[in-house]
Formats: sequence, structure tokens, C-alpha cells
Amino acid sequence: MPTTSPDPRRAIAAAAVRDAGVADEELLGDFIATLAATVAAGERLPRAARRRCADSGRRAAVSGVPLRALLDLHLSVAWRLWRHVAPADDPQDPVQSVVRAGEVMLRAIDDAVAALTEGYQLARRQVVAEQAAARREFVDDLLLGGAQAAVGLAERAGEFGLNLAGPHAVVVVRAQRPFVESSPLTSMLERSLMGAKADADALVTTKDDALVVVFAAPDRAAVDQVVSALTANLPAPEAEAGVRLHRVAAVGAWRMGVGRAHPGPAGVGQSYAEAIDALALGQRLGLPEPVVDAADLLLYRVLVRDEAAMRELVDAVLAPLVGARGGAEPLLQTLDAYFGAGGNATLAARSLHLSVRALTYRLAKIADLTGRDPVDPRHRLELQTALVGARLLGMTGT
Repeated sequence: MPTTSPDPRRAIAAAAVRDAGVADEELLGDFIATLAATVAAGERLPRAARRRCADSGRRAAVSGVPLRALLDLHLSVAWRLWRHVAPADDPQDPVQSVVRAGEVMLRAIDDAVAALTEGYQLARRQVVAEQAAARREFVDDLLLGGAQAAVGLAERAGEFGLNLAGPHAVVVVRAQRPFVESSPLTSMLERSLMGAKADADALVTTKDDALVVVFAAPDRAAVDQVVSALTANLPAPEAEAGVRLHRVAAVGAWRMGVGRAHPGPAGVGQSYAEAIDALALGQRLGLPEPVVDAADLLLYRVLVRDEAAMRELVDAVLAPLVGARGGAEPLLQTLDAYFGAGGNATLAARSLHLSVRALTYRLAKIADLTGRDPVDPRHRLELQTALVGARLLGMTGT
């Protein structure tokens, strides 16, 4: 019979709790009494006791108790209890009695540890899955934007390291290789933000195969720091390719849309929409830069808001070029180069590999067909706006 008395058991439990650094003594349940009875009887730990250990493992996982501490708690009980347990006497071989009791104790602890670990891991997987689902729901609500979606977001944001009281901005990165939540590539870019101004108030996630970064943006410097931190860890564009002294995320070709900073939960959704629009506009305009900032595209966003009016302008101004010998495309390229050179015919001709005389001839042809002279400042704005509108509407290959 076990010699363990109530007083030693209480002392054992208290000492084990101190050793493991666990605040909840109830995680032991009746483990001390059950273990003592198991050794005294020379039997395996009962199945019901193993189920109770699994339940303790689940409670520990939900309560945030580390698995190491949970196992330490029960192992500390075992070695402290041993001296208070009297094995069944064997007059013929007392040493063998102790050996058998030790085997029973070790096997019981082995069963308990297995049950504790299994219960803990199952509960932990469930907790992680629930947290991931809650995080995804929060991200979707946050990026959705609007007053209705913003209800309660400020309170929920604190669980994910965000304080939405101040202005926040959003960066969206799309690449050849899709971004996946918690993947090594995503984690690498998340770590790249450490040391950036937004590190203390940033959320890195994925949506529709893109990387999305929501971060505090009290000023333009904060936005620039986040953009710089990300671009430094993405592959360099071909034009800037060279040796990098640190590892970069192998995502292939990429583009980044940067939304403007806005206050409050609804402002995050607005910034996200701007970042997505910036990516789309950058592609439609054929911009060579991989980083497209919504703050630099305000005029273009205005132009695309009334698509019907823009189509009318394009048709009225540029449609006459279709009848030119060789089609409209060479003349549209000439306009693009001329406006891109700030109206400098020499620079424009050089970019098109033409003589200045050939470029001047094309400009005169445009003036003749459209009734609008690209050299005349009064006509330049209308021609340039129509050219940009044609790009945005996909009506030209320039």
C-alpha cells in the first residue's frame, strides 16, 4: 500500500508547481494519488487516468501553458513521490521488488507523458486553426473597408498588433510566384520590416496570391522606409541587376502598389483599394518602375473615373490618326516620345532612333490630321490627355 499521506501530497504538488513555473495546480488533478496507487498495485496507469492526462494537456494548451512546463510539472511530481511510495514486499528478493516498482513508475510516467503531449498537441492545432481563421476574417473585414466593416475593428485590431487610431497605409506586392500565408518567402519579407518605422505596428498577410502589408504611416518617411525594406529583399529589376550581398526572396518578377495613408479602420480599406488600383494603372500605362505609388497617380485616377467621357475624347482627338499611312501606331509613339521628352524634339528623335527632321515631319502630320499641333501649348494638354486615356482604356499599344 502507498505510504503517501495527504500532507506529503500537498507538499509535492506545491514543489512541483514551483519547479515548473505553472500557476494552475489543477492541471495535476488526481495525478499524485493515481500514480501512487498504480505503483502500489504494480499495474499500468489506468485508461481513465490517461484520459484525464489528455484533458490536462488540452487545458494547458488553451491556457497558453508551454508543453515543457506541463511535462516538467508531472515529472517533478514523479521523482518527489518515489520516496513516499512503498513497493509490494518480496521477502525472497527485496531488491527485485524495488526494481519492479521502478519499472511500474517509469511506465506510468511514460503513459502520462504520451497522453499529456497528445492532448496538448491536438488542442494546440485547434487553437492555431481558430487563430488563423480569426486572423483571416479580421484581415478580410479590414481590407473590405467602409463604415459597416469598420464596426468593432479597432478593438479587434489590438489582438493582431495594430492600433488603428492613427493613419495607416497599405502596400500590395504581386509576383510571378504567389505569396502564401506563413510560407518561408512571406516570413522572410515580414522579417525585413524589422527595424523599419512600422515594425511596432504592422500586419503582414496575404490575399489573392499577393503580399499585403498594413502599417502605421504617421508621415511619408514611414511609407518610404517600408517600401525600401521590402524592395531591398525582392529581386532587382533587370535594369538594376547586380550582385547583392544578402539573400532576396525568390519570387520572380514583381510589382508593388503603394496606397496613401488614411486614418481609422475604414482608411485601411481605402489605402488597400488605392494600392490595387495603382498596380492596375501601372500595368495599363506600361510604367517601367516596379513600385507604383497611388500618390503619383491622382491625375490618372481622375481620368478613368468617367470612362465614357474619356472614350469620347480619345475618339475625337486621336481617331483621325488611324487613316495615316502606316497606321496610327508610329504617330502615337511619336507623341509619347515627344511628351516624355518635355517637348524637346532632339531628345524625342534620339529615343525613337529618328532624325529630328523625321520627327518634325511626324509632328506636322499629327497636326494636319487632328487639327491639334503638339508643338502648340494650347493643344498639347488635349493631345497628351487623349494619349494617356487611350493607354488607360487599352486602345493603344504605346
